[in-house]
Amino acid sequence: MKVGLVVPQFGINATKENLVRFINLAEREGYESLWVYHRMLYPIDPQQGYGTPDKSQWPEYLKNSLDPLTTLAFIAANTSKVNLGTCIIDMIFHNPITLAKEFTTIDILSEGRVICGFGIGWSKDEYLASNIPYEKRGERADDILQAMKKIWTDDIVEFDGNFYKIPKSIIGPKSIQKPHPKILLGGLSPKTFERMAKHGDGYIGVLAGSFEYFHNSIKMFNDAIEKSFRTRKNFDLTILTYPYLVKNNSPEESDRAPMTGRTIDEIGSDLSMLKSSGVDRVILAVNTDKDYDVNETIEFVKELRKFCQ
Repeated sequence: MKVGLVVPQFGINATKENLVRFINLAEREGYESLWVYHRMLYPIDPQQGYGTPDKSQWPEYLKNSLDPLTTLAFIAANTSKVNLGTCIIDMIFHNPITLAKEFTTIDILSEGRVICGFGIGWSKDEYLASNIPYEKRGERADDILQAMKKIWTDDIVEFDGNFYKIPKSIIGPKSIQKPHPKILLGGLSPKTFERMAKHGDGYIGVLAGSFEYFHNSIKMFNDAIEKSFRTRKNFDLTILTYPYLVKNNSPEESDRAPMTGRTIDEIGSDLSMLKSSGVDRVILAVNTDKDYDVNETIEFVKELRKFCQ
């Protein structure tokens, strides 16, 4: 199972010094990929909670975030081997030509190392700020994906969708990866898996809720592939995780949240479960608290990586 890392992109630790040290150490240690998030804003009075049904405040660190694609381009310029991915970019907030060209540019400048992780977003505040209707976001996503694939592959690009139009045009250059960079889709609904089977090359899930929810996602992933005309080997299953070593007031094992534990072995048991479930890649996102340290983070994930081999 391949191992990727989320870079220090949010909060008070999102500095050039931390970023450079982190990506250099990660590449030196041989991690397969480095990943960035996408968060547009921090609403003062959010319409939705962050990962909860109530309207509680979002995590404090989201008040300060580096732009994902600019950050990814910076990482590309300061690395030479590690793959570069987004987990995820909310594609709905972008024009398909602009978004496709941004990923193409990073793919060219990184010599073919970019991975496109896309989602449709969920924050109504971000939709409002983008002047995009919250309704029919799934159909809009289908349009965007079809348009981008034409931009990446067709010598003469022409697209007549329900939401986007491209007049007959030459749009270059093309990406180094052929036919285009790998497309991974993230989301929570069955429609996400249908979209993945039709337009994508894999799925980005998350192990942050219950284990039951995770296994249900794996089932929907496999069911979607079975209904398509493609095989499992054509799809990439990536899971984003948030490993956390509990230091005080440790819960009982039966109450333990995924990827949390009193010991490395407890967290590692979840990674072993992911591997046995057929996960191709795990992304480790270590919380960037105020006491965050790059060297300690790299040592922490090195211990966890042993369970992925």
